[in-house]
Amino acid sequence: MPPRKAPDQPWRTEGTPEEPPKPSPGGRKPRGGWWSLVAAALVVFLVANVVLSFFNDGDEPTISYTEFSKQVDAGNVSKIYAKGDAIQGQLKKKQDDPEGDGTYTKFKTERPTFTDDQLWEDLTRNNVTVTAEPVVQQRSFLANLLISLAPMLLLVVLWIFIARRMSAGMGGAGGMLGRKTPPKPVELESGQKRTTFEDVAGIDEVEGELNDVVDFLKNPDAYRKMGARMPRGVLLAGPPGTGKTLLARAVAGEAGVPFFSASASEFIEMIVGVGASRVRELFAEARKVAPSIIFIDEIDTIGRARGGGSGLGGHDEREQTLNQILTEMDGFSGVEGVIVIAATNRADVLDPALTRPGRFDRVVMVSPPDRGGREAILEIHTREIPLAEDVDLAQVARTTPGMTGADLANLANEAALLAVKRKQEQVTRTDLSEALEKVQLGAERPLVMPEEERRRTAYHESGHALLGMLQPGADPVRKITIVPRGRALGVTLSTPDADRYAYTEEYLRGRIIGALGGMAAEHVVYGVVTTGSENDLEQVTNLARGMVARWGMSERVGRLSALPNDAQQAYGLAAAPGTLDTIEHEMRRIVDECYEEACHKLRDHRGQLDALAQALLANETLEETDAYRIAGITRLLKEADV
Repeated sequence: MPPRKAPDQPWRTEGTPEEPPKPSPGGRKPRGGWWSLVAAALVVFLVANVVLSFFNDGDEPTISYTEFSKQVDAGNVSKIYAKGDAIQGQLKKKQDDPEGDGTYTKFKTERPTFTDDQLWEDLTRNNVTVTAEPVVQQRSFLANLLISLAPMLLLVVLWIFIARRMSAGMGGAGGMLGRKTPPKPVELESGQKRTTFEDVAGIDEVEGELNDVVDFLKNPDAYRKMGARMPRGVLLAGPPGTGKTLLARAVAGEAGVPFFSASASEFIEMIVGVGASRVRELFAEARKVAPSIIFIDEIDTIGRARGGGSGLGGHDEREQTLNQILTEMDGFSGVEGVIVIAATNRADVLDPALTRPGRFDRVVMVSPPDRGGREAILEIHTREIPLAEDVDLAQVARTTPGMTGADLANLANEAALLAVKRKQEQVTRTDLSEALEKVQLGAERPLVMPEEERRRTAYHESGHALLGMLQPGADPVRKITIVPRGRALGVTLSTPDADRYAYTEEYLRGRIIGALGGMAAEHVVYGVVTTGSENDLEQVTNLARGMVARWGMSERVGRLSALPNDAQQAYGLAAAPGTLDTIEHEMRRIVDECYEEACHKLRDHRGQLDALAQALLANETLEETDAYRIAGITRLLKEADV
């Protein structure tokens, strides 16, 4: 088992105790791997010495003494060095090697002991220098040793590298074929406070579900005495940004237990078996410091339903990793105190074996917060932000229906950034309002439009706004602008006074009429239709399809879910051709009726439409109060929706 907090673990930890130092190995015998390493190094050393000796001896040839005497008499020897009867020398000009191929300049020879020639006189007569140092410099033993050790050192480095990759790679070959080093464990900084339920707001009902887990981790004996078994896994399901990861950290921080966090994608590698090995190590680490919590984010990456032809070109590594998670969760006996928390925004695609009782046997839905929850979340995210006295967080919460905790955190941060740019010491109501516009509508674009196009845009947005004001039960109009934002040339912002959880057919028809108001206004005033209605038509199509095919608001289709949610991605695969024709006919009927009503209302209230358009051309932006006043419509009629 590799040590905890190794530098290549694919998970992050919080609150894990420090690992005690390991005792010295003492006089244990080296492992077999090290003996083989020493033997291999010895072989490399001997081979290197033989090769080096061969090269050392092959640089200069050994010639006969007769040949040497001939070169001395010819005056072709420049210098020699003698030690005993051994002679080394260097020629002035290259000569052909009489006993081999090629030429030579430096040479070696041996003077016979029986020779009685006058060598010294011959050398002196031919001006041959007799040196006190060898002509052919031989490498010393130390130099030979260092050179011969170089391959051995290279072998040792390569051996250690492969051994570490194989042991740390959790799968042998997986570590050798380029596996990326996973992120190092992240520990809390000294003095940093762990996340608790005090840092979570707006999802009180979810906190209640998770309080059982916290209480079990704090008081496991009370549950064991009663014979109760805590859920082995808790699945947090909900849209992105609702705080699933934050909740998991808060559970661990509230219970004061170690927290292991990993993304499901970090278990997947090209080599089959690596992910399963990582899962085994993660669960083993959690058991070492139990009670503890394992958190797996985006579990749908590896937890998708198996079968259905996925074996054809599928990813076996993903399936093996999922099988290992299922096996590990089944291996809990209930006394380890290890609880697995997973998060996903696609709970509908998870494998049934993952969500059955005994594994993730508690599914907690984490929904976007209501108005009170949004206010509480804003209070948390503005704790470190100095707010001016005119800031009303309750009002901000009322105008942000559907926003998640991440959206609200981004809103507070954008307002703080605006205050810094304006060199203010506090965040004002105006900063929050403009930050909300930037988040909901997009950033302003410095686009100069021709006057005629600007006028047409003003009528387009006035048509949206006026129909929103006239239509019973429609969402109140908050702001109208013809300042280009994002991809739009103008924007009409409408948000409800209260959170809605179910929609009537009348309300949905009002939404379609309001969305068609821009096109209807251009048709009534100019008699033309422009491309500015593209996004409006997308909204209209989705609403009409939902009314007819999913929500039973068509008599011809009936009370059927003819096109379930996923079928919209593959339109036409979930219903018979005749049913699809009926759905299309009913969609056209609803949209045509709504468009006729929109044009009729705009013709009847043409004076109010012109007044709004003229005010927009003059001011570019109209707030809620000014818009209702110019249109001559009493806003109090809408207060019943609060």
